[in-house]
Amino acid sequence: MKETKSPQGGYHILTYGCQMNSRDTEIIGGLLEQEGYSKVPLEEAELVVFNTCSVRHSAENKVYGKLGEVMKIKRSQPGMIVAFGGCMAQLPEVVQKLKRKGVDIVFGTHNLHQLPVLLDRIKSGENQVIEVWNRHGEIIENLPSTRREGVSAFVNIMYGCNNFCSYCIVPYTRGRERSRSARDIVREMEQLAGEGFKEVTLLGQNVNSYGRGASEIMDFAGLLQLADKVDGLERIRFMTSHPKDMSDALIDTIAAGEKLCEHIHVPLQAGSNRVLKRMNRGYTREHYLELVHKMRERIPGVSVTSDLIVGFPGESEADFADTLDMVEKVRFDAAFTFMYSVRTGTRAANFEDQIELPVKQERLMQLNKLQYDIALQKNQALEGRTLEILVDGPSKTNPERLTGRTRTNHIVIFSGPKDLIGQLINVKITAGKTFSIFGEIPAD
Repeated sequence: MKETKSPQGGYHILTYGCQMNSRDTEIIGGLLEQEGYSKVPLEEAELVVFNTCSVRHSAENKVYGKLGEVMKIKRSQPGMIVAFGGCMAQLPEVVQKLKRKGVDIVFGTHNLHQLPVLLDRIKSGENQVIEVWNRHGEIIENLPSTRREGVSAFVNIMYGCNNFCSYCIVPYTRGRERSRSARDIVREMEQLAGEGFKEVTLLGQNVNSYGRGASEIMDFAGLLQLADKVDGLERIRFMTSHPKDMSDALIDTIAAGEKLCEHIHVPLQAGSNRVLKRMNRGYTREHYLELVHKMRERIPGVSVTSDLIVGFPGESEADFADTLDMVEKVRFDAAFTFMYSVRTGTRAANFEDQIELPVKQERLMQLNKLQYDIALQKNQALEGRTLEILVDGPSKTNPERLTGRTRTNHIVIFSGPKDLIGQLINVKITAGKTFSIFGEIPAD
C-alpha cells in the first residue's frame, strides 16, 4: 500500500443508494486519504464526490437537485473539483447531462479505483475527464478504506448480477456476477475482527449465487461455514438473497451457525405469478411460500424481511390482491415497499401497459397499511421477552438513549451507559411499536 501523500485539501462524499454504495464510499474515502485528502463538511470541501444510485427515478432526481446546489457553489469557488460516480454514471444519457453541467470528473462503478489518477489529470490542466468503463475488469483487492464508525462493517463477497429482472438497471450498471475468493473474504473479516468490529454484513446483489467467477469451487453455504469460524466476530449477516437460488443446504447452514444471524432478507417483489413472470424473477408464489415455510421450520425464530413493488406494468387489481394475500400469508417482520419506477434501458420500460401514478399511489398506501399492521403485531409479540442486543451507539432519534439490534435485526432503543457500546447485553422488551421497539436492561 502506498504511503499517504502530502496534504491535498478537504473532500466530501455524498452517498446515495444501497449498502454496496456505502461500501464503495468507504473505498473512495480510503483512496482519497491515501492521496493526502482529509474528510471535511460539504461547505469546507475542495473536492466533492457524488456516489450515486440509479435504481429509482426519485433517487436520480434527488441527486440532480443536490448536484445543482454544489455546482452553484463551484461557480463561486472555481478551484472546487466535482466528481461524479456510482451507478448513475454508468448510464450514457446521464454522462451527456453531466458533461453539459460542467462536472469535472465522471467515473463508473467498474473503475472507482482510478479516481486518484483522474484527479491528477484535472490538476494537470485537463478541462474535463470522462472515464466510464463499460465492462468490469479483474477484482482489485487490498484497496484502502475508511470504514464507517461503529461496531458493524460491510464486506463485499461478489459484484454484479446475472438475473436481468425486467424492471432492474443493476446488471447494466454493476456488470455480470463475479465473486471474490473465499480466502480474501475471510482475511478481510479477520482483519475487521482484529480492529474491534463485532459484526460483519456480507454484501452482494445476489449472495445466494456466490461462487460464480471465483477461482475455487465454493458456494455461499460453504463461505458462511468458513465465516462462522472467524475468531473475534460475534455476528454475521448477509444481503441480499434471491428466492430462486436459496438452497436447502444454505438454510441448514444458517440454522447450524453459531454467529450466523437469524434474519434473511429475501425480496418477493410481487405476489402474482403473472407479474413475477413478467418481472423475470424465476420463481412462483408457491415456491416462495414453500421457501418461507422451510426457513421458519428449520431456523427457529427467524426474521424474514422483503422488498415489494406495486404498480408494475400491467398489474391488475387481481394481481395486486395477490400481493396483499402473500403479505398476509407470509407476515414479514418488515418490508421495503416501492412504486414501480421506469428505468430506461430495462425491458419493462418498453411495456405499453404502464400504470397511472394515482393508481400506484393508492396501491402503495394499501400495501403499507397492511404491512405496518403486521409489523406492529410482530413487535408487540416481543413485549416481555429478554433478547440479546449488540449495542450500536446512541439512538438517532434520542441521543440520550442507546440503540442496538437483536440477532433477528430488530432495532431496540433503551437507556444505559455509553460504555455498553460494542457489547452484547440482554435487554427486556417493554413496548413494541410499528417502527420502534423499546426495552430496558433487566435488574440483576
